[in-house]
Amino acid sequence: MTGTTVTAPARRRRRLTLRSTSGQIALYALIVLLAVVYIYPFLVQVATSFKSEAEAASDPISLLPQTFTTAAYERLFLNSDFPLWFANSTIVTIAVTLGRVFFVSLAGYALARLQFRGRSVVFGMVVAVMAVPTVVLLIPKFLVLNQLGLYDSYAGMILPLLVDAAGVFIMKGFFESIPVSVEEQARIDGAGTFRVFWSVVLPMARPALITIVILSFQGSWNELSHFIVSTQSPGLTTLTKGVASLSSGALSQGTQYPLRLAAAALMTIPVAVLFFIFQKRIMNTSEGAVKG
Repeated sequence: MTGTTVTAPARRRRRLTLRSTSGQIALYALIVLLAVVYIYPFLVQVATSFKSEAEAASDPISLLPQTFTTAAYERLFLNSDFPLWFANSTIVTIAVTLGRVFFVSLAGYALARLQFRGRSVVFGMVVAVMAVPTVVLLIPKFLVLNQLGLYDSYAGMILPLLVDAAGVFIMKGFFESIPVSVEEQARIDGAGTFRVFWSVVLPMARPALITIVILSFQGSWNELSHFIVSTQSPGLTTLTKGVASLSSGALSQGTQYPLRLAAAALMTIPVAVLFFIFQKRIMNTSEGAVKG
């Protein structure tokens, strides 16, 4: 009897362990499958960029080029305006990212801490803007830029992107999570509102700031519709417009798969590098907490 009572629970535990292990294996297998499905197109893109035109057309999804060639990249840098597109995107993206981080932080802090008439209405308008599809604003945006004389200029490309409703929403929520007591000592010492914001609160908002940096960089780097309605000069073409022109058959006739995918691969590198560097700090709300 004693042996039976001891063996039965052990068998149950063994069965539960086997079920748990089987469940974990199935979960990991599913995760690996999803990762392959997600990553495979990117691998095909990179592999095809090193293929010849004929091979890319005949065997577009293979990951190992039969004839390894860098002809597509040579054409991009030597026989196209790709360097100019890259430079324009870099200038606009850096300016927009820096400006947006500063302005959305100011707006978020004002909505979170300052008491003024109509604050709830302003925040409601910010939320409402988030619900408006971007395409709806394209024609009004073009008319405003044209009326102000900003059309077809760097200013017209940068200024409308300096403030983002989603960024204001994120910063407001993070500032509200910081105890007011943190600011009281600085105010007692005579610091003004902006000094408290800049020297005390903003350094504590590093996780939210990193999130805004990544979202702003990615959004402005990949922006297309705004640049379509704000510029027309070839000298102001960005990567998104340039790569779109390659997809429509610019430079030469034919499929141009290696050329297009080489441009797309190069275009993804800056965003990917930025994301992998800062991914662990995205909205890590444990950072910046008050330590007793």
